[in-house]
Parts: sequence; structure tokens; C-alpha cells
Amino acid sequence: MAGRAEERTIPLAQGVLAAKAWGDPRHAPLLALHGWLDNAGSFDRLAPLLAHDRYVVALDLRGHGRSSHLPDGEWYHYVDRFDELRGVFDHFGWARADLLGHSLGGTLASLFAALYPERVGALLLVEALGPLTNEAGNALAQLRRALDQRAAYPSRRPLRIYPDLDAAIAARVAANALSEAAARSIVERGVVAVEGGYVWSSDPRLTLASPVRFTEAQVLAMLAGIRARTLLVLAEPATSYLPDAMMAARAAQVAGIRVVHRPGNHHLHLEDAASVAEAIQAFRADRG
Repeated sequence: MAGRAEERTIPLAQGVLAAKAWGDPRHAPLLALHGWLDNAGSFDRLAPLLAHDRYVVALDLRGHGRSSHLPDGEWYHYVDRFDELRGVFDHFGWARADLLGHSLGGTLASLFAALYPERVGALLLVEALGPLTNEAGNALAQLRRALDQRAAYPSRRPLRIYPDLDAAIAARVAANALSEAAARSIVERGVVAVEGGYVWSSDPRLTLASPVRFTEAQVLAMLAGIRARTLLVLAEPATSYLPDAMMAARAAQVAGIRVVHRPGNHHLHLEDAASVAEAIQAFRADRG
């Protein structure tokens, strides 16, 4: 049944990933990748609308949701996640799949499509096309900041305990300007019970600075490697760190990309899933 999700567990060399799946496994696969500090619950509203003829698998990326964390002494960088994604493809036996990504997940999906064009059919992006960048002259300072944060990590303060789910949901609403219902989809999958209440299940190391960022010129060059039919759905008004001029320049690197704008915020796919699903279905129907 398309509207009901099934829990999946994916054992990989990099750790055990959790996932939610909608639809018939015999249908063509669509792998959904969530944003930073979100989880598979981010697709609770959109996935059922797409699963009538797709097998939609929404991951909890490593360190998020119900997936395992990195071992002590190791650190997160999104480029390491491409091994994760290849492992997921291989676990399910997918030679090729469509990708759906939001924010960080869209960064991963777009670069994966450029790296492995033979493995990606359609590329569906919500509020993302390539990663955040840095100017070359800031590279040394970025690296020093990341290393200083890693060195100080063991002395970080303990996790905040929320007395109940409603308190955790209120915190997420305040942090991301989400509706209560949208925040609940992420929070219910993103907390773990402890004595006295709940803490976030995501690995605190995810909040540390990235040691290296690409320059904008490097990202533009990589995006030119995308061969998949690509849809980019952007919120209107534009998200502050996805300015119109930058996104237009990036989109110009992707042959045949379709860009649509929908009123809403950065979590457009969760707050207005019907509108995003409509854009995806129209894109799929128009093969011209």
C-alpha cells in the first residue's frame, strides 16, 4: 500500500542505515535523501504521493534519525557519503535509480548524479543543487576552524534533555520556522528516550565545521557532469543561502534542467507536499 511506510535496515561496511519505504519493491526505485539534521520523516508527506508507481526508499543518512553513528574519533564530511549511497544501491541490487534530495540530500544527489551518471535516471531536487562553497582565500581559516572544533569536541556540553516530545517539537519549530505538524514528522524519528525525557538522536559531531569546502568554480564544473533529466524545485521567496543569481548560474551548467518555484520555505516538500508532487508528476509526464 503506497500510503503505509515499511521500516528497512541496510547493513553496510560504513554502518547500519535505517530507512522508510513506500510502495511496491517491484516498481522502479526512487531513493530519497533528507537534509542536514533531518531524517527520513522529512518525506512522510511527499513519498506516499509518489509511491503509486515507484518504490520510494527514504534513508536516515548515517548519524541521523535511527541510523548508526560514526565510531569514536572519526568525523563527518559529506564527500564520504557517496560510498554510503553506492552501498545502498548495491544492497538493493539497483543498477540504476531515480534520486530525490532536499538540502544536504540534494547536494548529495546532484553530485552523485555527476559522479555516476550511469546509475541515475531522473534527478529530483528540492532546495539544493550542489554544496555550499567557500572562496579559495578562506580555505586555511576554514580548515583551522574545523580542526579546533574537533580538538575541543570531548569537552562539549552534554545533550539537552527535553521533558516531552512537545518540547522537542517546539524547539524544532523555533529553529526552522516549521509548522508544528511538519516538525513532528522529523522530531518523532529524530529523538531517543533517556532518563528525564528525550534527546536528539543525531550525532552531535554533525554540527562541527567542515574542514574543506569546494569553491564555486569547482562546483560549477562538477555540475556540468550531470546527465540525468533534472528537476529543481525552489522556494519563493528564495532561501538566504540559495540566492537567485547563484542558483541560476548553477542551473545553467545542467543540460535541459527544469526549474520551478513554489511559494513556501526551505522545507517546501514537507509543508506543501502536494505542490511538490504536482511539479514532479508534471516533469515526469513531459518527456519533451
